[in-house]
Amino acid sequence: MAKVTREMVERSGVNVDKLVELLVKNAAAELTTFYYYTILRVNLIGLQGEGLKEIAETARIEDRNHFEALVPRIYELGGSLPNSMKEFHDMSACPPANLPDSPNDVEGILKILVEAERCAVRGYTQICNMTAGKDHRTYDLALSILHEEIEHESWFSEFLGEGPSGHFLRRGETSPFVSKFLR
Repeated sequence: MAKVTREMVERSGVNVDKLVELLVKNAAAELTTFYYYTILRVNLIGLQGEGLKEIAETARIEDRNHFEALVPRIYELGGSLPNSMKEFHDMSACPPANLPDSPNDVEGILKILVEAERCAVRGYTQICNMTAGKDHRTYDLALSILHEEIEHESWFSEFLGEGPSGHFLRRGETSPFVSKFLR
């Protein structure tokens, strides 16, 4: 733990225990989403599904990166991850992104993907609101993840016909906002 780091965040008025709890729950959401997106992506087949595979894969890899970026901050603030993967899964800030009853239901998969992203947007917005002007490092991390989660939501919502977002699929680079935390 970085003792001065935690002390400075506490002095700024942030409830560090609550913040760490939110960070751990969001880290659980990122890792479990990575797992569930693997299953969803595998089932994106046929003419409709193949067009979504690359987007689902980018979101999947970026969610893994979000998990990797969150872990150091959790420990810097004196937190830790649970020893049990089941416990970690069950504390996720977002519900499981389970495959729909019909694994060939591309629209059903899309709805699951977009709802998972919307949950993530809500979670990182909450962390940003809690840390803005108080905990610059956590704020920067949460804001960087939020940027990517908003893009993920936009990609999937466009496929659902909810309107244009102005966002384009990234080519070659994943996690353009979060990559600075992965070095």
